[in-house]
Amino acid sequence: MKIDHKYLISFLLMLMIANGFSQSGTFTNPILSSGADPYSTYHNGYYYYTHTLQNKLVLWKTKSLANIAEAESKTIWMPPEGTMYSKDIWAPEFHIIDGKWYVYFAADDGNNENHRMYVLENDNEDPFQGEWEFKGKVAAWPDRWAIDGNVFTYEDERYMIWSGWEGHTNGQQNIYIAKMKNPWTIDGKRVLISEPTYVWEKQGDLDDEENPPHVNVNEGPQNLEHNDEIFIVYSANGCWTDYYSLGLISFKGEDILDPASWIKHDKPIFKKSEENSVYAPGHNSFFKSPDGSEDWILYHANSHPGEGCGTKRSPRMQKIEWNEDGTPNLGTPVSAETILEIPTQK
Repeated sequence: MKIDHKYLISFLLMLMIANGFSQSGTFTNPILSSGADPYSTYHNGYYYYTHTLQNKLVLWKTKSLANIAEAESKTIWMPPEGTMYSKDIWAPEFHIIDGKWYVYFAADDGNNENHRMYVLENDNEDPFQGEWEFKGKVAAWPDRWAIDGNVFTYEDERYMIWSGWEGHTNGQQNIYIAKMKNPWTIDGKRVLISEPTYVWEKQGDLDDEENPPHVNVNEGPQNLEHNDEIFIVYSANGCWTDYYSLGLISFKGEDILDPASWIKHDKPIFKKSEENSVYAPGHNSFFKSPDGSEDWILYHANSHPGEGCGTKRSPRMQKIEWNEDGTPNLGTPVSAETILEIPTQK
């Protein structure tokens, strides 16, 4: 077999650089070549990471998300065929609630109009072990198209936030909130807390035969807390555009189920950087460094314009700061050439 020596030298150099990064405690983005809607849960010294894979749920386990490419992984669930949740599995999130593991995800039967949220439960301490039990659909009243569920606790009560349609047809995605009776059951009606209102979050023209010519989008809501302040960071615009970006809603009232308690900021807080070759950054989650001192954002983005919602979206991470008014400062998405320090270890 003939060996291309130039290729071999380049490969060895890449290995040396990667090894140097791991030894020096640095990394570069993206942390994987592909993976939309990244999410992680920190438990007992490990990060449990996942992202959208469309047809299954896979969990990765690592001490450092910067080394996720080398992490142990396991397919923890594949849907049975012929159900309302057999296809188009999107945006899974793993949570620990009352000592049990839960994974929330959106799925349908191959028809996007039937997308709803579902949940599995595992009572084993180690999510790589035990059995994942299908608990069913997680739906509010009225039961409408729903994706991107995220759960959090406020004043000892649990809530879910998600993206959904007002009616039965596509055209606009809003952010809703509802109280939960238990980890698999929503208690009562959904409450609308955000819909696309600003020009910067209404970029969603389409050119296909299946969807409307234009769709306004608020999706991917993520709870974020700091110094007793509560925020929701959400993704705006169509993911098929380079304008996909992050917006911010702040809780400024007393009743978390009162729409008037949520104030939307009038500008995006994280958007594309043509200078850094980062396009359509969005559908994020947040995590803390192992020592708990730093806040980080985990998000997906494209490296070139016009790459849309496909498999070219790759997961990235960078540290965030906090503004004097208490709001998060996500900065600018960094380039693939930027060398970053790994999150502070214990």
